[in-house]
This record gives sequence, C-alpha cells and structure tokens, in this order.
Amino acid sequence: MSAPIAAGSLRPTRTKTATLDVGSMGPVDVTFQDRDRTRPFLLLHGGGGPATMAGFADLLAERTHSRVLLPTHPGFCGTPRNSALTSVCDLAKAYVAMLETLDLSDVTVIGNSFGGWLAAEIALQGSPRVSGGVIINGIGIEVEAAPTTDVSGLTPAEVLAHSFHDPRRAPMLSSTGSKGPGPDIPALIGYTGPTMSDPTLAKRLGDTHVPFHVLWGESDRIVTPDYGRAYAAAIPMATFTLLPRTGHMPQVETPEELLGTLLDLGNK
Repeated sequence: MSAPIAAGSLRPTRTKTATLDVGSMGPVDVTFQDRDRTRPFLLLHGGGGPATMAGFADLLAERTHSRVLLPTHPGFCGTPRNSALTSVCDLAKAYVAMLETLDLSDVTVIGNSFGGWLAAEIALQGSPRVSGGVIINGIGIEVEAAPTTDVSGLTPAEVLAHSFHDPRRAPMLSSTGSKGPGPDIPALIGYTGPTMSDPTLAKRLGDTHVPFHVLWGESDRIVTPDYGRAYAAAIPMATFTLLPRTGHMPQVETPEELLGTLLDLGNK
C-alpha cells in the first residue's frame, strides 16, 4: 500500500480568490487552488478542510494532465463566508457560478464526505458544464438501517479510529491533540445544520441526470458501506465500488489505489 501524499509535494499551484455573482445572494468570495491542465476536475473537501484533498489533487493533476480546482469552502480555514450562504444548496449554486465564471465545460466533480454531498447538490443544479461526479464516502442522506456516526463528541484519537483502516497512516496530531483529520464542526454545521443530513436528499437524488460513481472505504466507521450502497441506489446511473483496506478518506490513506480505481472506471 502506498503512503499518504504530502500536500503540495508534486508541483506548485496557484491560489486565487474569485468573487462570484450568485443572484439574490449577492457577491460570494471563494478561494481555490488551481492546478491548471486541460480536462477539468472540481475537488470538494470534507469537514477536515482542503488539506485532506490537496495531496490527491496534486496526484490527479500530475497523472492525468488535467486542470484540477480545489476550493476552500467559504468559512473553512478562516476564509470569509457570505451570510447568504446558509445551506449546502447555496454553496452548490456558488460553485456552479464559479464554473460559469471560469467558462469550464465537461467538469467532473469529486467530493469526499461533506464534499460528496456537495457534489450531489452541484449535479442537481442541472448545469450543462458538469458531465459527471464521484462521491467518496459521502454524507447527507438519512439511512435508518445504517445511521451516520455522530463525531461531534469524539476525541481526536476516536475520530482516527473511525476514519482510517490503519490509524497509523493518518496525518500526525499536534502536541495538543487538536490537529488532524477531525472535522471543523462549526463550519460544517453552518451549511448542514446540526444533524449533518438532509431528509429530502435521498429522494431528490432521483433527479440526478449525470453519471456518478460512488466509492466507499470498506473500513469506514463514520458512514458504513451499507450507507454507501444506499447512496448509490438513490442515484440513477450510479455505480458502487467498495475500496479495500481503507476508511473514510481514501484520498489520504490510499491515494494511489483511489486514483487507479477512478482511472479504471473512466475507461469502462
């Protein structure tokens, strides 16, 4: 198994801030890393912030010679957040506006955890600029038989145990134990609400009109593979693939294997 990729280890990137016009919401500032190639990918991080996606963004750009955008969701990592951004749907509209501003087409949206939910909401906007999506261990739907684990009360060590097949492969915690893959709960709740789910999402996913791949780490104890199967079943044209020996963040724990799976699926 390959080691986790250090953020920024492959090639330099450009960080930009775009001011987007999102209709009645007014201007929305979004800061994003731009790995400029040809085919566009929009990578969406989960509650752990853009650092949980940066290494994989480098790998994807390097191996596929694609243009890879990695936004920091407004409100994460100290970035400003327009008060009109009150839901996941609002944030999805902002990212569709970003694709319009950048004049991108044939965009594949890839999201992990909260970013997976966001990828689904972006697809539901019906933008012709989006041609497909990938949900990696997403959250957002409600599955009675496989409920989401409440991480808000877990210690950093417990988050590691729930998130990784092998916790030794997780990013190192700081000396205070406060840094690691744990989510930014206040920033998350600002979009998702306290339940971090939407009871309407599973039904609304039936209106998705672009193909999706739903990928799931078999050792995820935050949202289990059965939850992932329910996610895929809710999306027309979706496929479900179980990823061995990895947990909630395959892009951190087994990035080479995740990329290989994406490339294999893209060739089918």
